[in-house]
Amino acid sequence: MKTVLIIYPHWVPANLAGVQRPRLIGNYLKQFGWKPLLLTAHSKYYEERLDPLMEKTVSKDIEVVYTKAYKVTRPRIIGDIGLRAFPFLKESALNLCRERDIDFIWIPIPSFYTAILGRVLHEKTKIPYGIDYIDPWVRDITNQNNLRAKLSQIVAKLLEPYAVKKAALISGVSTPYYQPVLDRNFKKEPVHVGMPYGFDPNDHKIKLSDISYPWESTKSIKPWIYAGAFLPNSHLFVKAFFTTIAELKKESKWDPRIKLYFIGTGPYPAKRITAYASDFGISDIVHENRERFPFLHVLNFLSKADRVMLFGSTEKHYTASKTFQCLLSERPLLTMLHEESSAVEIIKKSNAEKFLMPYSDDDSETVIIKKLKPILEQLQKDVKWDLDLEPLNAHSSIQSAKVLAEAMNKAIDIIPKET
Repeated sequence: MKTVLIIYPHWVPANLAGVQRPRLIGNYLKQFGWKPLLLTAHSKYYEERLDPLMEKTVSKDIEVVYTKAYKVTRPRIIGDIGLRAFPFLKESALNLCRERDIDFIWIPIPSFYTAILGRVLHEKTKIPYGIDYIDPWVRDITNQNNLRAKLSQIVAKLLEPYAVKKAALISGVSTPYYQPVLDRNFKKEPVHVGMPYGFDPNDHKIKLSDISYPWESTKSIKPWIYAGAFLPNSHLFVKAFFTTIAELKKESKWDPRIKLYFIGTGPYPAKRITAYASDFGISDIVHENRERFPFLHVLNFLSKADRVMLFGSTEKHYTASKTFQCLLSERPLLTMLHEESSAVEIIKKSNAEKFLMPYSDDDSETVIIKKLKPILEQLQKDVKWDLDLEPLNAHSSIQSAKVLAEAMNKAIDIIPKET
């Protein structure tokens, strides 16, 4: 049994999307010959609201080592836990590498700054390392054109080449997420592999009895729900969606019992969902709560909704990890995604494309509305929803753990031949 040291500064009970990556894959690595050893900062140093229910979702196979971090100052200068915990993660990681038989180091990012630890640890211990791209580090900031975003990208372009130069493995939620990294930084590519977040089938078996639903106080409605972060490149979809609803309302083709709930959308800097709703005179049916909800609450919300909504990105590489949550809710699903997104293939294989609106790079807002209108008219009617969830098994976190284990095996086999 080989040991992989996973470095990620957040861990349960944090309820952040990034935490799901090491959790979902770590839960099953042992089945494929790798013992996961996770190094993280203690939760008392987190800024985010904690979700104790997340403990229910973690396998006992994952050994966890906690370290300190600097507390957030007032005024808040540095919030990123990867920076605040960096020296402590470095010290603890070096101790673990010297005291334990560590075969590989795997670092999911963001936080992006922890990627530097891979290079630092490798220089001192010769242990091979891999960086896993949950999100691109150097990225398009067209929709976030502010000073903070610009400075972040300047730093990214300086630090990424250093961090990845000696990496034995580059992985990511999909190949397009990390392909530019390979193109920018390597003459000879290292081992690389894309594997989605996937899903843990056990998560969806956990039913909660004592929870309040977002629509609980409103009677005789049909709740449609979108759960998760509102993406910078989702604005076009939401604007077209609300425009279409406004037109249907004028034509008396919109069921007044339908209410739209956007939950856990996060502190996105651009125009609010509720502002779009106001623009089109449908504020009475749109409800937004930007606060993150407990993960297991979200799964239960989805399974009890009348309809589920998934707005992806206009970028073709966006994989829409929440696709699995939406499909496993087994509720009729409205989906707006780039036609080349890997999630589109998953939706089609699951027989869930009945209300799929695929986006093409050439589509104007007018074209999107024309595509969307008949879909929304049909979605309001009684739906026969014959899902086939069997194809999802190929995208489960069990499969992702297998793919990562094979890639780490390959990476450590190659290294002795090159040195």
